[in-house]
Amino acid sequence: MRHTLRALFAATAIMGAVTTAQAQEDVNIIVVSHGQASDPFWSVVKNGVSQAAEDMGVTVDYRAPETFDMVAMGQLIDAAVNQSPDGLVVSIPDADALGPSIEKAVAAGIPVISMNSGSDVSKDLGTLLHVGQDEYDAGKAGGEKLKEMGGDKGLCVNHEVGNVSLDLRCKGFAEGFGGELTVLPASNDPAEILSKVKAALASDPEIDTIMTLSASLAGEPTVTAVSESGMEGEVNIASFDLSANFLQAVADGNAAFAIDQQQYLQGYLPVTFLALNAKYGLVPGGNVPSGPNLVTKEKAAQVIDLSSKGIR
Repeated sequence: MRHTLRALFAATAIMGAVTTAQAQEDVNIIVVSHGQASDPFWSVVKNGVSQAAEDMGVTVDYRAPETFDMVAMGQLIDAAVNQSPDGLVVSIPDADALGPSIEKAVAAGIPVISMNSGSDVSKDLGTLLHVGQDEYDAGKAGGEKLKEMGGDKGLCVNHEVGNVSLDLRCKGFAEGFGGELTVLPASNDPAEILSKVKAALASDPEIDTIMTLSASLAGEPTVTAVSESGMEGEVNIASFDLSANFLQAVADGNAAFAIDQQQYLQGYLPVTFLALNAKYGLVPGGNVPSGPNLVTKEKAAQVIDLSSKGIR
């Protein structure tokens, strides 16, 4: 009899575990971002998404257009809505272009959380909350810091013209910096950025400050451009976001600081929140600011290892 009871308890436990696993596997979340997982910045977001899926025991599908393309991204959101997922995570670099698709998801009863970009418009579109940083305020904080460091004439290198979030970074930087500022439009090709920054420095040697909007795509080639122009120590360089090489430049004194928005959290937290919402009806009551944090020379060395591992 005792053996029979043990066998019954064991079978019940196994059935319970299987039922729980099946329930978890039934939770399906779709992430649609404007950045590709192959991009150094977005690979960290994707790492956060993947870890959250594993930790929460849910299925997550990460999707992005092949290039920065709002029409294609809107189509990806529409396709996700047609699949009726238990939750949808979106970035909102252009609310005018993506708003109708996001509102369609909300109208269909799909819980939506925005991340990375769109903090100023996400609530109006009906999302549950936003995980990210206020881009304008982050730019302003960076500008104020560079002004304190003695900057008078600067560049803001925009590698993705048309991305509203990046425009806000430059606008915030302009207000915080207060000095003469030029926006330098470029593509996301580091070689092009290197060439354009060198040309700008050659045409105006009074430039003493450069803000870039991506450490890997623009910050690193800007450090090289300043070095090759023979202006090390004369130009303060700062960048949004992190990369191991740019952090090393900060640690070595060849760059001033990086603005960390902790994009790993931008991938991890929305998936976690939507999983908890699907399973238990739980959701935070407001937006979650993931940044900004200024990573200066004193902090850079501590962050380099995590950056090389795709976490920072």
